[in-house]
Amino acid sequence: MKLSWEDYISITIHQTDLSLTNYIKNRLAPFNLAPEQNLILMLLWEKDGLSQNEISMKLDKDKTNIARMVVNLEGKGIIRRTVSPYDRRSFEVYLTDKGKELGEKVIPITEEFNELVINGISSDELAELSRILQKMRSNVQ
Repeated sequence: MKLSWEDYISITIHQTDLSLTNYIKNRLAPFNLAPEQNLILMLLWEKDGLSQNEISMKLDKDKTNIARMVVNLEGKGIIRRTVSPYDRRSFEVYLTDKGKELGEKVIPITEEFNELVINGISSDELAELSRILQKMRSNVQ
């Protein structure tokens, strides 16, 4: 039996991701931030001084993409990189004062966005959704 367009859960997930990404992209535009750059900053606002490898692992992104985004954020004066004292081949990433100030403006936007996204969804439903999405990720890895 051939599935119809609406039967592919992967398409629904993709369309949802596009909608969410477009929404937050527009909200971050005044700050000259791309959504993926914001993900790096969110990690640093939570715990400053992560290595590029840690960022790559937490975001499940390849090291080359993370390095490119980090260089871009560094060029904007939002972060700075230092050579790790533990491994000279590795960089640690820190927020600059400008990056910390940016967090005061952007964190409320991301929190508001999260509230919008989960509006009307119970904590049990969110837990179940998270479990199912993780299972889907495991299926394709």
